[in-house]
Amino acid sequence: MKTILEGVRVIELTEALAGPYCAMLLGDFGADVIKVERPGTGDQSRGWGPPFVGGESAYFLATNRNKRSIALNYDDSHDLEILLQLIASSDVFLSNQPSLASLQKRGLDPQTLRAKYPRLIYCSITGYGFTGPNAGRPGYDILAQAETGLMSFTGEPEGGPMRYPIAIADMTCGMYAAMGILGALFAREKTGEGQFLDMSLFDSQLTWLANAGSSYLNANSEPRRWGNAHPNIVPYQVFRGSDRKYFVVAVGTERLWRKFVEVLEAHATFGSDDRFASNPLRIEHRAELVAILQGRFDAEARDAWLEKFTRAGIPAAPINTTAEALHDAQALARGLIVQIEHPALGEVRSIANPVRFSDMPVSYRLPPPILGEHTEEILRGLGISV
Repeated sequence: MKTILEGVRVIELTEALAGPYCAMLLGDFGADVIKVERPGTGDQSRGWGPPFVGGESAYFLATNRNKRSIALNYDDSHDLEILLQLIASSDVFLSNQPSLASLQKRGLDPQTLRAKYPRLIYCSITGYGFTGPNAGRPGYDILAQAETGLMSFTGEPEGGPMRYPIAIADMTCGMYAAMGILGALFAREKTGEGQFLDMSLFDSQLTWLANAGSSYLNANSEPRRWGNAHPNIVPYQVFRGSDRKYFVVAVGTERLWRKFVEVLEAHATFGSDDRFASNPLRIEHRAELVAILQGRFDAEARDAWLEKFTRAGIPAAPINTTAEALHDAQALARGLIVQIEHPALGEVRSIANPVRFSDMPVSYRLPPPILGEHTEEILRGLGISV
């Protein structure tokens, strides 16, 4: 079966999440991804747990399918030469070393490698990039969430700053990096030249300000914490039914508001209240309306309300647990859980790639590798006897 990136080789010299996630996405598209790891320890995320599965970190298993692993100590001149041979055979080199001086010492910096291999696409993923006052500083997801302002307006209104529990800066940077690499591969088809991509967690996370950033830049309006509510739409938040189960409802237009009033049989009450006649007025009187709505929702169980909203075409959903989400009928129907046979663990599962190509679908060929599992195979491919 043909894939989008068939024949493309990626050398991944990254750890943790952003780089491995980027490389996995490219592997899903069909690239031959060779993950270079230090002997004995490998990717630092191999030690991130519990939970562990047969000695393998569940965290590592999440972002390393469709890769082959080679163990190289690139501080050793012999192993460094092997790494350079791998890069010479590749289309993409992915690195997350923040120290440009360290890369230059080994001859792995962008300027040196691109001079040797003009068609090479060199993608660096770091905390802050190679320019600016913070260049070279180590970067972690929580730092990016903090410094880009996101944590300042995440959390309950009366609470403190809140970190999003998934490493969104890492994942966002990994996705942007994959997007950039795909663009560079496309450009190379026209120019014959590679590119250097200077990707950073800080840059990528800053894009999450989106409409909040626009509100500040264009209206000098600083976002505040709203918890589960929406700053610009009411009602658009969490409620609970009489059974104490939570759900969300999103009434984003005046047409939906009229339907919402109809479902709640509230024409004679809050449906005709001038305070709630438009979304700007509902925002102005948010607290009063939310209290009225919660009082109404206390009359019936969550699923009864969800059934009514579904029939009326009003966007609403239960707040699922992780288990409920992964077993949801929609997730199963869309094939969103990948199952691959692992040489040591048996069947391992992960979240599928969400991109759906009509003619060349994503491919799940290899399980997350054991450290150094493919070293001999890769060396033989370079013509090195083992």
